Amino acid sequence: MPIHKLTLHEAVRRLGLPGLGGALLLAAAAAGTLSVVLPGLGARERAGQQVLRAQAQAAAARRGEVPDALPPARQLDDFYAGLPPQLAATKAIDGLYTAADAEKISLARGEYSLAVEQGSDMARYQILLPVRGTYAQLRRFLDAAIAKVPGLSVEDLDIQRKEVSETELEGRIRMTLYLSRR
Repeated sequence: MPIHKLTLHEAVRRLGLPGLGGALLLAAAAAGTLSVVLPGLGARERAGQQVLRAQAQAAAARRGEVPDALPPARQLDDFYAGLPPQLAATKAIDGLYTAADAEKISLARGEYSLAVEQGSDMARYQILLPVRGTYAQLRRFLDAAIAKVPGLSVEDLDIQRKEVSETELEGRIRMTLYLSRR
């Protein structure tokens, strides 16, 4: 049943200024609870779970149940296995363009150079990309690119705003894509 405008106006008038201030404070407290307290409770629960896992790992270590560390050669093999192969570099770079398209960022005229590490089974693709977009777009693009492309690291980020009133930023991102030559 809808509340008539005059009924609402009469109720506010009866409350007066102190009652209206109290109602506003109650609304602010409810908003604060929803935006601060409830997310904090979730974070507290996750932290408690992490503590329980750490305590279980420590107890296992005291009982001698912790497995031996992998030998260094095996660790290196696992490292190279986690990198994309050099022959699949274009597929990895396509992941960058997919992340940029999702954020409506144009990656025009990037500079790419391949450097082979002598004495190792690794190659590096140096990527320099001019970018333009809002801070949120650039941030989401970088987060998505790093998540989609294994072996990608951001080396340098140079962004600036031409004028204070502008919302878009212009700049350059220098990234390195590490590739396995195995």
